Amino acid sequence: MTASEWCAQVAAACEPVLEALLADPDIPAPLRAPMRHSVLGGGKRLRPALCLATAVACGGLEAIPRLLPAACALELLHTYSLIHDDLPAMDDAALRRGRPTCHRVFGVAAAILAGDALQALAFDALARPVPGVPAARGLAAVRALASAAGPVGMCGGQALDLDAQRAAPDDAGLWRLQALKTGALIGAAVQIGAHLAGASATALARLGEYGREVGRAFQIADDVLDVTGAGSALGKVPGADAAASKATVVTRFGVAEASRLAAAAAEAAVAALGDFGAAAETLRALARFSANRER
Repeated sequence: MTASEWCAQVAAACEPVLEALLADPDIPAPLRAPMRHSVLGGGKRLRPALCLATAVACGGLEAIPRLLPAACALELLHTYSLIHDDLPAMDDAALRRGRPTCHRVFGVAAAILAGDALQALAFDALARPVPGVPAARGLAAVRALASAAGPVGMCGGQALDLDAQRAAPDDAGLWRLQALKTGALIGAAVQIGAHLAGASATALARLGEYGREVGRAFQIADDVLDVTGAGSALGKVPGADAAASKATVVTRFGVAEASRLAAAAAEAAVAALGDFGAAAETLRALARFSANRER
């Protein structure tokens, strides 16, 4: 199965779960509308795909139905980050996933609240008991998500990204920025799948390295696509990084070298899986997809 086919299958499985999470009648209508607009507007669903592929590699296919809410928690948290990333005070983006961004449709205040609500709903979904999974493993998954979302994860990375527009970071600073802003949640997707599937300490360490390298490959590819991609395929306006004078791997090293670095990171991720065997074939495919995708 190709990575794109796996992502499509995971998206189809997650969609009704996401619909159900957003259908709570107690959610006020003015809040439900922007939440639904952002979550159900398409997307690769890469983070749920990584979570479930890791669970399969560690515990088999039977793990998937039980872990769908956890996979959806990752998508909810990711979508919250996109809503806030797109705000006028951040990237001031007009398009996301081929549609007008949340704040362009519903206003800035509603977008802020929708993002806040999705972040809380993500933890609600992940904290729900999973049949057959000890509470300690569930707690480890929640902590992984909290770490990825917080000051040493996405929020810290976003702060560094904003600061980099004032003073360009050195190479180490650029890699740290990308590891926090993008890599942390991708790594958490892998770790959550591993924790909930009962991975050993050795497997968790290998998967931690895998997740870090996939996160690096994904963000470098994002930098490349911002320069080389077509807006219709990307679902967002290309050239935004250059327009905002952002520090990226492309601005630092050029498109050709950035593409090489993305491919190298993907292969490092594959190598980190070691002797996981055939059960991890989807993880290998997802690593290479992260470096070679078109959107």
